[in-house]
Amino acid sequence: MLHDHIPHFFLVSVIFFGAGIVKGVLGMGLPTFAMGLLGLLMPVPQAAGMLTVPSLVTNLWQSLVGGQLQPLLRRLWPLLLGVVAGVCAAAWLPPANDQVGRVLLGACLLVYGGSGLAGWRLRAPSAAVQAVAGPVVGSVTGIVTGLTGMFVIPAVPYLQSVQLDRNELAQALGLSFTTSTVALAVLLAAQGQLGWQGSLQSLLALAPALAGMALGQKLRQDMNEALFRRCFFAGLVALGGWLVAR
Repeated sequence: MLHDHIPHFFLVSVIFFGAGIVKGVLGMGLPTFAMGLLGLLMPVPQAAGMLTVPSLVTNLWQSLVGGQLQPLLRRLWPLLLGVVAGVCAAAWLPPANDQVGRVLLGACLLVYGGSGLAGWRLRAPSAAVQAVAGPVVGSVTGIVTGLTGMFVIPAVPYLQSVQLDRNELAQALGLSFTTSTVALAVLLAAQGQLGWQGSLQSLLALAPALAGMALGQKLRQDMNEALFRRCFFAGLVALGGWLVAR
């Protein structure tokens, strides 16, 4: 009966609403937050399918909001091209163990977020260094994305180091995540591993995710720069600890 599914649908909606808030505030974290809780309610493949549309749409929205799209594209296109190249290269490599990949990523986020909370920051690279580092960071991020499905390291620490304000950083993360998501989807489709029928079910989860993200972006706008940075690094620590604990 329909009413038997209402509590389950309500719980899923609350999860995606909360994940949207996290993403709106930090510019990242929707898949990690949602997967961790959805995994308590349903099999992992079903949970991953539900994430497809909310993850893609919220990343695309985030990349378009902020008014700095063209300047960021001119500045970051080598990194984005590197992401695509890295995902393509990952197709020729053996897949990484899921648990090992999660723990390594979580450990990296814990170290990076903890160092940020402690006031240790990466030195801002010069324009000449960025011209070389951008494609390298993008390629490594693409390889990690292709092997593990996670597109955070090393793109997030690099983007945080290039002296972007909070809104530029959120938009830059959206561009990076959108590129990674699309490249990964194309790779999975080419390998016959992407279940579009299951992903279409995630359309129902899109509305609460977008509502949560809108609220999170409003909260971010009301924060001062120092508070946002503390929340950003604390969020990285929380996400890293979540991945390691799982």
